[in-house]
Order: sequence, then C-alpha cells, then structure tokens
Amino acid sequence: MGGMGNTADLQALLPTSPEERLILALDGCDGDGALALVEGIPGLCWVKVGLELFISAGPAIVTQLRSRGLQVFLDLKFHDIPATMAGACRRVARLGAGLLTVHASAGTEAMAMAMEATAEAAMAAGVSPPLLLAVTVLTSWQPQPFRQQLAVADPLSAHVEHLARLAAQAGLRGCVCAPRDAARLHHQQPTMALVTPGIRIHRIQGDDQARTMTPTEAMATGATWLVVGRPVTQAVDPGLAFAQLCQQVAATPAA
Repeated sequence: MGGMGNTADLQALLPTSPEERLILALDGCDGDGALALVEGIPGLCWVKVGLELFISAGPAIVTQLRSRGLQVFLDLKFHDIPATMAGACRRVARLGAGLLTVHASAGTEAMAMAMEATAEAAMAAGVSPPLLLAVTVLTSWQPQPFRQQLAVADPLSAHVEHLARLAAQAGLRGCVCAPRDAARLHHQQPTMALVTPGIRIHRIQGDDQARTMTPTEAMATGATWLVVGRPVTQAVDPGLAFAQLCQQVAATPAA
C-alpha cells in the first residue's frame, strides 16, 4: 500500500461552504450540453460525471470541466477482479478528478489495490489523487426486492454498514450511500466522508431512486456531499435553482 502522503488529502477536499457541499450530476447531458450548463450556474464548485457522459464525451470531458475551475466527481463505479479494477483506476487517476467510485462489493483486496494504483498513477501524472469512494448499495434498491433478488440475508441497511466496514478495512476514507443510510454510517464511521445521491426537493414521478431525502434532511444525517441532478438540470433557471439549494444547505447545521 502507498503511504498517507500518496493518498488523497481528505481535509483539503472537504467542503467549507454550501456551494462546495453540492455536487451537480450531469446525467443526461452530452459533452457540449454539460459545458453549456455549468457555465450558466454561478458559484458551482463540483460536478458529477457518470458513465453516460463519460462514454458519450470521453475522458476529455473531465479535463474540460477542470479547465473551467470545477472539481469533478468521476462516478464510474468500477467493479471487477482486483487487477482489472486497479488497472481501470490507474488509467482514470491521471485525469485529475477529485472523487472516484468503486463498488465495495468487489471486496477488500480489490479496493486496496485500486487505492494503491490510484495514488501511484496520480503521483506519476503530477496531479492530486482522487479520494476513492466505496459504493455501498445503490439508491434504486428498496429493501424487499433487494433481499429477494440478491438473496442477501441481512437487511439492506445492515448490508450497507457491512460494506462500509469492508471499505474502511481496505483503507478507503469515503463511501457513497443513500441519504437514508447516511446517519447510521456517520455514527459507525465518523471520520469517513459520505456522498449521498438521491437528493430531491420533492418526489419525482417515476423516480429511479427510492431512498431519497431533501437537502435539509440529508445534511442532518451527517452527509459530507449532496449529489443533486434533476432539481437543477431540469429547472427553468438552473442557476437560480442551484442558488436556492445553497440557501437551504446554508440554513441547515451540519450533523
């Protein structure tokens, strides 16, 4: 394993303002659309590049967003055998993203190898290594289908906690979890950064995420970063919607 000097500086990444706590998900955008969108949102600090945008626009989209002064959460959710997962992390670590995801269910060996490869590749490229985040259980799962389809004996919430413990054992210092799981993880792993997708202002018809919360509710759980997409990207005025979200976050004390 690489030493602490070769891993992401968590303290430097941690948000200190409402704007830094919100990550805008660019899901559904192509490259040009993503760049146009971010330029119309004053104060934006973080954006999420997921599989759809990464495949559509290629790795260059990370560089283009960074050149506009934005921090990038590269949400590729790698899940493979240890050597392959480490190799994928080695490739993308050179892009300079601030956050990068792997699946905790790949196991401790894969996560540890991924973290080491990430740190080494970033150092060789002369960029800061991303904070590696372990994805626990996707926000689309509801407890009953989760148990029936995946045949996991533990309740969904207990399995989230188990995966977070595996991530900590592997040396990772951050997890991705549904907002409704964040309070338990914050209590269990108080020094671990928590990224919570599924932030909603109100319920969305046909929503593909099940375990959602408002920004105010998520802040109270101890979440570090809140990922928000459609409430901003589908708003008539995305800049205004983002500013209103920042006001909500600013009015809510962090747990």
